[in-house]
Amino acid sequence: MMNESVNLIRVGRIKRQRRYIIVTSILAIIAFVLCCAMLMLGNTIYPVDDVLRVLLGEEVKGASFAIGTIRLPRMLAGVFAGFAFGVGGYVFQTMLRNPLANPNVIGITAGSSAAAVFSIIVLHASYAVVSIASVIGGLATVIVIFLLSRGTSFSIGRLILIGIGIQAMLNAVISYLLLIGQQHDIPTAMRWLSGSLNGSKMETLYPLIVVVLIFAPIIIASGKRLELLDLGEQTATSLGVHTDKTRIVLLMSSVIILALATATTGPIAFVAFLSGPIANRLVGIGFSNIIPSGLVGIILVLASDLVGQFAFVARYPVGVITGILGAPYLIYLLYRMNRKGNL
Repeated sequence: MMNESVNLIRVGRIKRQRRYIIVTSILAIIAFVLCCAMLMLGNTIYPVDDVLRVLLGEEVKGASFAIGTIRLPRMLAGVFAGFAFGVGGYVFQTMLRNPLANPNVIGITAGSSAAAVFSIIVLHASYAVVSIASVIGGLATVIVIFLLSRGTSFSIGRLILIGIGIQAMLNAVISYLLLIGQQHDIPTAMRWLSGSLNGSKMETLYPLIVVVLIFAPIIIASGKRLELLDLGEQTATSLGVHTDKTRIVLLMSSVIILALATATTGPIAFVAFLSGPIANRLVGIGFSNIIPSGLVGIILVLASDLVGQFAFVARYPVGVITGILGAPYLIYLLYRMNRKGNL
């Protein structure tokens, strides 16, 4: 009887592992195809061989500028920002054990945005200063939310409600800054706030790329401990997880990559909110879905940007399309949680 139970557990684990590998591979292939589409499609459609020649450093008349200067930075911005939003959103939702506990809803993205808009409108700062301000704004918002949500015991519901209130306040600050800003600064701030890949340049992408390459592996390496945190404080502690240390590492790493992504592309709506639940639905539970969530984030950003560019007569920023996708899901989630009595 004992051997049968062990065999069933082993078979179930092998099936879950196979599903994880298959789904993650499919997501990676879809992301790769979208990357190719980002490089090939535009006012002029270039064949694959022209794209490869440009990427290998050859000078191709017409294609070198369009692909190397415009499309490649746009694609890389979507890849690294999408991965950052997807991973960061998954970490917050899993660690706080609530699908509403994501950076968009609880105000962390708004903190980064407010700091960045202040730098753009009031300080007329360079991109480097905007990036630093965005990171500081995100970290400061996390600290304020956690301090205000402390009581006799930790409450996720209290944290979410305080985060929503902080977000509303920060959005009011952003509106005020736009109201007092000089006319020539407002279009830049508004384009940035909508969440856009327009105007991406290689020199502005390096901080985001470096930060994601440094902190994403740290988050991925903490994946098992993150899944144990999802089981609850006492269970995680009994299984040998240093919960406070793990939370600090995950929070700091997630906020930094989220803030740099926000500074680079603006707050692309609902990517952090949707990526984790989609990955969990596709892959299932039993493994850390950090990488699948990041891949889903890439797919959402790149696919939405392609739709915004080519599906309509007018061109729309990527944040408009992701907002259209995410808003109905948020309403559905609130309705479902209310029916279950979780709100």
